[in-house]
Amino acid sequence: MGSPNTGGKDDSAASDGGGSSSDGLPDVNTSIFSEGEKVLAYHGPRIYEAKVQKTGLREKEWRYFVHYLGWSKNWDEWVGTDRLLKYTDENIRKQQTLEKKQGADKNLKSGRLNQAKPKSSNEALADKEDTKNNVIKGKRRRAESGVEKESVSTEKLAKFPIPSTLRKQLVDDWEYVTRQDKLVKLPRSPSVDEILKKYLEYRSKKDGMMTDSIAEILNGLRCYFDKALSLMLLYKKERQQYLQAVTDNTSPSTIYGAEHLLRLFVKLPELLAYVNIEEEALTRLQQKLLDFLKFLQKNQSTFFLSVYDASGGEGTGKGKDD
Repeated sequence: MGSPNTGGKDDSAASDGGGSSSDGLPDVNTSIFSEGEKVLAYHGPRIYEAKVQKTGLREKEWRYFVHYLGWSKNWDEWVGTDRLLKYTDENIRKQQTLEKKQGADKNLKSGRLNQAKPKSSNEALADKEDTKNNVIKGKRRRAESGVEKESVSTEKLAKFPIPSTLRKQLVDDWEYVTRQDKLVKLPRSPSVDEILKKYLEYRSKKDGMMTDSIAEILNGLRCYFDKALSLMLLYKKERQQYLQAVTDNTSPSTIYGAEHLLRLFVKLPELLAYVNIEEEALTRLQQKLLDFLKFLQKNQSTFFLSVYDASGGEGTGKGKDD
């Protein structure tokens, strides 16, 4: 399979799962699938057997929380109607045909879509984080316009290889929050906003001048972080803390720090896959963001916490919200 769910972004490759009216907008009155129903679900380029555990209507679109049968709960996720198929003989044949086609395609370059079931060990989690940069994306239905985007292959996804020490940081971060019930104490210092300013100063001194392009990229990174934090960068156990910390139009980038900023880089390839950007500009963007990751690594002992707060890790649940 691809990467386990770490956020609510629902990208799909299915087109015949049902659930939309003739103008491309979903029928908000009828759920195509029901709780407890066995279904077939697209995940990356393959189709897996799954079970619908929850249903919900969000922004006029039916969403389903599915468990992939035979796989760890770490892979459970919310998906849209266009990711699901009815469990019928016809669709089972479609699954088998697709499986044969994938098997004939050089065993998959990423080498991770066919890996063993996810483990709870730190090594398995590190693999999951790495896999997120290589997820194959399919069609995505937009409820606002009814427009579907063409599928995006891994070759076209921006790649941000995270340095090994920062990957270890991600593993420790996951362990602290989900296993040890500890949270990052807020507000953080330096904050995301302050880290971005420090990097701009660093680049300006190194280059001998202030570059508008870098400032623009950092502003964009700040905007991405502020919008993505509550949607896909928080674990369930961090939700209550977020509601208490971010109030009255406060920007999350002034409260959260490097720990949550690093999580954004895991999701960036998926987010940028749906941005209309020329290949040459994307390459330059990758280079600049990779340089920023090196900056984070260089200042890891200063920017990142080594100990989390044991008093705030209340609540239940594992993994991030959708």
